[in-house]
Amino acid sequence: MSTPPPYRPPMGQGPLRPALNGFALASLLVGLLCLPPLGTVFGVVALVQIARKGERGRALAVVGLVVSVAMTAVLVLGAGRYGGTVLGRLGPAREPARVEGELTGIGELRAGDCFNVPGGDLLEEDPFIHRIDCGRVHDAEVTSTDPLALTGSPGTTQLKEAAAQACWKAQDAYTMDTWALPAYAEMFYFAPTGETWREGDHGLLCVIGTPDREHRGSLRKDAGTLTADQVALLGVLNGTDQVLGDGPRRDLGVALAEYRSWAREVDGALGAEAGLLRGAVSRPGTGPAAQALLKEVEAARGQWQRAARAGSAEEFRRAWDAALGATRIDTEKALRGAYGLSTRVPDWLEEFPGDSDGGSRSGSRSESVGYPVGNAR
Repeated sequence: MSTPPPYRPPMGQGPLRPALNGFALASLLVGLLCLPPLGTVFGVVALVQIARKGERGRALAVVGLVVSVAMTAVLVLGAGRYGGTVLGRLGPAREPARVEGELTGIGELRAGDCFNVPGGDLLEEDPFIHRIDCGRVHDAEVTSTDPLALTGSPGTTQLKEAAAQACWKAQDAYTMDTWALPAYAEMFYFAPTGETWREGDHGLLCVIGTPDREHRGSLRKDAGTLTADQVALLGVLNGTDQVLGDGPRRDLGVALAEYRSWAREVDGALGAEAGLLRGAVSRPGTGPAAQALLKEVEAARGQWQRAARAGSAEEFRRAWDAALGATRIDTEKALRGAYGLSTRVPDWLEEFPGDSDGGSRSGSRSESVGYPVGNAR
């Protein structure tokens, strides 16, 4: 009996190999490269499918599972060690502190509104605003919410200077009798930076801040609360103060032309003041005080006109000093009293030593105003 030949499969056929399980390979790659926890899941799924379907890749799945578990443990330990440090650098989540008033968006404030901020910190970049009745203790009072009148793409420094100038004018319109402001009242503003300006934030919020005292009551003394004569007088007096306080920032020795131009502006402001005083000379009750101030204003104008023609820094300085010395605080004080206005001389008026009649009308308000940089609205 002959032995049959061994079986040979037909040409082109061979024993079939089980397929490689895709989750086994994915477990190793994902565990090593990106998401170890997901690699662990893939590894478990791969072992289950391999056992059920008889697929290849058990060793690969085991390696992927081990690697994924190990990498997950490393991530957990690292998060525990360094996560607290990172979160500490980012700072704790801000929560509104308990403050008197109703929490209000800064864009909802209007001129005449009073508000509080946590800790009375009006220099906070983006404070929590709590609007409150002005009759209660408050940190600040809004004088203006008009946007900045600038074009183009100004830088942060230019925006700060424009904001300060605009808010001084807004404050003078809101509290025309500037001498009546308490000494602890300061001007603050919330304005955009160069970056936020380019993003479309052109808003400007001007306020009078009183956070250092428990202040109650509105500081508003605008045209609607004063007589027509008081408004007219304060308009020219405040106009002169604004021009005097807005002189060139550069040194006189290198910016003589700017100073001459400024001297012409001061002369113009004093000219408007002189025109009003001429009309008040004949009025009962104000005549003597108006005549005294008119005489000083005309003398000061002559010196400012000399300064506007100065050929050298030294010549300008001599005329400048003479112009500032030509007017006296007590003369303006007497006129304000005659008009029924405040006679308390504010701290920002610098007094020059000299005669017994008081110092010079030479002061300008402080530039140290609040500026919350980059406030978002």
